[in-house]
Amino acid sequence: MSESHAIPGYAYGNVSQTTPLSLEELDLLKQTVLFSPEDERFLHLAGEVLGDQTEAILDVWYGYVGSHPHLLHYFSLQGQPDGHYLSAVRKRFGQWIIDTCTRPYDTAWLAYQQEIALRHHTTKKNLTDDARAEPIIHLRYILAFIVPLTLTIKDFLAAKGHNAETVAGMHAAWFKAVTLTAVLWSYPYVHTNEF
Repeated sequence: MSESHAIPGYAYGNVSQTTPLSLEELDLLKQTVLFSPEDERFLHLAGEVLGDQTEAILDVWYGYVGSHPHLLHYFSLQGQPDGHYLSAVRKRFGQWIIDTCTRPYDTAWLAYQQEIALRHHTTKKNLTDDARAEPIIHLRYILAFIVPLTLTIKDFLAAKGHNAETVAGMHAAWFKAVTLTAVLWSYPYVHTNEF
């Protein structure tokens, strides 16, 4: 996934979005999900562990979405999945795994989380890939997806022979990071001054 510049629609660091949170507010949110410097260390280790497994992880996640018509619905229009859209999102989803683990959670990271949020919302859904699909991913599924993204990653974190304590640390850090991003992605769905 090191060739992120070659991924269509991937614009990390080139996003002009303003962020809904300041770095100080992000720090408070990190405190709320119990995200610590130790979690940051475990998350970086997870990035090393997951780096060459992203395609296998995506196979699991895409298999999950594909086996649930109510989720595949968001990549479809009138019951017809948009294969180009599924493929384009898959590449960015793989890079998101690495970014979640390895990028500093700074202003550039916050801006890209806002961009991702808008791409799930009617504001920008389908625009990046000129997709033929439903015009929004409902917030309930963004939040509910925390569970499969967290539960299915554990075996991949354990695949490189780390001890149980280290795997548990990486898994907890991943859970906190995924929760944090899902919270940030909820921003466009919330009334002004209620986020």
